[in-house]
Amino acid sequence: MNQNVQQFKADFFKALAHPMRIRILELLSEGDKSVNELQSILGTEGSTVSQQLAVLRSKNVVQGMKEGTTVTYSLRDPLIKELLAVAKQIFDNHLVDAISMLEDMRKDS
Repeated sequence: MNQNVQQFKADFFKALAHPMRIRILELLSEGDKSVNELQSILGTEGSTVSQQLAVLRSKNVVQGMKEGTTVTYSLRDPLIKELLAVAKQIFDNHLVDAISMLEDMRKDS
């Protein structure tokens, strides 16, 4: 059982392991968006956005709802928004540590 959970976590984080996918998730955290809306905001081709959405969809991170010819995407789990916020906090903590180290190094020079 524990190995299944570990595999799920590994697969989940692999799905997040691309800057554009992270940006898509950040945008979807603000609200549902169509491929065209995402393409416009990201300033990239629709096929690129669609490829990244396909990865996120295959790992059940996002879901699409078709309305006519438009597919609107949303986060499958609202906790993803919190996960992204925690990741940013961790990044900020590392950045603060790096700045502190740099300041200490400058004092020693």
